[in-house]
Amino acid sequence: MNEKSIEKVNPLGTESVGKLVAEFAGPSVISLVVNALYNIVDQVFIGQGVGYLGNAATNVIVSFTIICSALALLIGDGAVSYMSLKLGQKDPNGAAKGVGNAVVMTTGIGIVLCVVLQIFLEPLCVLFGATESVLPYAEDYGRIICFGVFFAAIDSAMAGLIRADGSPGYSMAGLLAGCAANIILDPLFIFVFQWGVKGAAWATIIGQILNAVIYIAYIFRFKTISLNRKSFVPSFKRICKICSLGTSSFITQISIVIVMAVSNNVMVYYGAKSAYGSDIPLAAFGITMKVNQILVAVIMGMATGSQPIWGYNYGSRQYDRVKKAYKTVLCVSTIILILAFCVFQFAPMSIVGIFGSESGLYNEFAVKCFKIFLFACPLNGVQIVTSIFFQAIGKPKPATVMSLTRQIIFLIPATLILSYLIGVEGALWAGPTADTLAFILSLILLAVNWERIFAADEDVLKG
Repeated sequence: MNEKSIEKVNPLGTESVGKLVAEFAGPSVISLVVNALYNIVDQVFIGQGVGYLGNAATNVIVSFTIICSALALLIGDGAVSYMSLKLGQKDPNGAAKGVGNAVVMTTGIGIVLCVVLQIFLEPLCVLFGATESVLPYAEDYGRIICFGVFFAAIDSAMAGLIRADGSPGYSMAGLLAGCAANIILDPLFIFVFQWGVKGAAWATIIGQILNAVIYIAYIFRFKTISLNRKSFVPSFKRICKICSLGTSSFITQISIVIVMAVSNNVMVYYGAKSAYGSDIPLAAFGITMKVNQILVAVIMGMATGSQPIWGYNYGSRQYDRVKKAYKTVLCVSTIILILAFCVFQFAPMSIVGIFGSESGLYNEFAVKCFKIFLFACPLNGVQIVTSIFFQAIGKPKPATVMSLTRQIIFLIPATLILSYLIGVEGALWAGPTADTLAFILSLILLAVNWERIFAADEDVLKG
């Protein structure tokens, strides 16, 4: 493939920045939101057909799927950055080897995870906060869900690569097909067949399998690169580079798992000492986290969808276009977060009611979750967008630091300290505390690095 043909299928260096952001970020947002909806859809139907104990069970098991997603995005998003930077440097052969290595690594990760989660399911459920009353539901749901992690890994890793190849519509279509299957099968399996949480789990993995089949069919249809047998030969140096570029995405996802493990156990422990009991906080907080995941998926979708734009133009040294694309994404993200804040503060029951009508105590605590935990959500755009931006332009160190801040450095300590001082509601106040501190640190890191990253650098990407 010559340089002229590459330019033809990659208008990333010439097309209007606003148009490119809309073209790439739109499908990426839809893809990530649809991916997040897999578990949300389960919770809606489980809440209506099983009750809040079933929802509490999905809150426990979702941690396993996020672990799978974290490892897949370590490879997938890293390969997206690697591919985009290589194409910007007019090296399609290097880009192809990056994609081929990513496919091999994702396949191996999916198989290993499937086996490990099946073996250690029960102790992991307990570790992530399953109470005695929730554990049977968690095992029924999780035993089936764990069979689908292989396909889920393919879905997470391949989505970004297909978008970076200039086919965001195809990437979106795969996820939409899988989600549509899940939405159709959930009520059928839960209400008609009376399979309960097992039915929701089967609906989920059938959707994931359909999604994976569509993505696998794309592997030898890439437009900007040409894959061959040599592309799939693992290179330790290349794999390390891909992983370094995907570290930010990995930390962002795995941090959620750690936070959920800590938060679930805090909710159970301190909830038992309150009027709400242990199960209500576990279920209500889980719903809040799931809804927040959709919001985060929107922002991450805009940022990850813009990775090819940032990476390609940074690799080709068109820095004005890089800056404009970054500012566009950050501005739109902040507006979306402000709108979400208004809903969380002034109409939280409109969201809570979707997941089933429960007791007054349950509704009371669920409303508190949305109003308190998500109080500072408008500040999150800076941390999420900037972290992925640094990752896209081949600067993994600041990206990694920013990924660690909100979830690990600030949220977990705040959850433990405030819940000890205030009780179960203290864990909710940890949310806005961590959001504010992460926002301040992100502004500092951005100010320190902004001029430096656009200085002349002959080593934009090596390896």
